Amino acid sequence: VQLVESGGGLVQAGGSLRLSCAASGRVFSINAMAWYRQAPGKQREMVADITSGGSTNYADSVKGRFTISRDNAKNTVYLQMNSLKPEDTAVYYCNAGVRRSMLSPIVEYWGQGTQVTVSS
Repeated sequence: VQLVESGGGLVQAGGSLRLSCAASGRVFSINAMAWYRQAPGKQREMVADITSGGSTNYADSVKGRFTISRDNAKNTVYLQMNSLKPEDTAVYYCNAGVRRSMLSPIVEYWGQGTQVTVSS
């Protein structure tokens, strides 16, 4: 199973970006999906997560600005980021709990990361 992120880049403060993360390979079902980020010199932190049923949770720092969503038919999770701030600059990672078959346990996978840079 691979998680492939896309959509990162350089944007000015106040701008928007949309990240995508698609799971490929042997995927029977996906449990929760999430976005994390890691800025230079800081620990990785959870940005937002979404259950298979669509319930969402956000870090206080992004509430009202970021929206997580998913397309279960495409095994894809999205992160719409609006009103971006320089402090949002980080490498963003996708995370998913994947079941590879009906009897398989849920295994956690990570994407390779995509850089988001917000200039002031």
